[in-house]
Amino acid sequence: MATMVALQSSMASLSISTNSFLGQRLSPALLSTPIKSVDQPCTIVMRLKRWERKECKPNSLPILHKMHVKVGDTVKLITGHEKGKTGEISRIFRHNSTVIVKGLNLKTKHMKSREQGEPGQIVKIEAPIHSSNVMLYSKEKEVASRVGHKILEDGTRVRYLIKTGEIIDSAENWKEVVKERKEKKEEASG
Repeated sequence: MATMVALQSSMASLSISTNSFLGQRLSPALLSTPIKSVDQPCTIVMRLKRWERKECKPNSLPILHKMHVKVGDTVKLITGHEKGKTGEISRIFRHNSTVIVKGLNLKTKHMKSREQGEPGQIVKIEAPIHSSNVMLYSKEKEVASRVGHKILEDGTRVRYLIKTGEIIDSAENWKEVVKERKEKKEEASG
């Protein structure tokens, strides 16, 4: 009984009303309490989901991952609804390890009309695929293989297919890819 009376008297001395939290001024009893100053600022830690976390450099840019494929490589899809199909890589996103393969993984996109009187459209676009879901493909032997790295006699480091021993990074292949890119840029600008 005595503890109940003591508790009621201590609550009455606080005198917190319901209006104090609804944008009203606080009672003078609360404002007179001393506030301790903190030397170190409180760091706010935001909890992200596992799939939202990205490793970042000190300048807050995402870390670019090394990938086993490059633009212009012929690859075979090893998972997904288009498993077993082959295509050529047209674009690479290194910050999240995804690639775009020409003509594969097509998604429909509903485009709004840009000008008045122009109808909207439904467009098929190539969606990115994670690089772990593709394997390099040999057109001659018709086999998908993992990638190995070796250094040739002249000191150049090249990629090769482990199953067939076929060298992927030859100077001619790279020159063809660069040439095709230049032609596409000229067509787009001209």
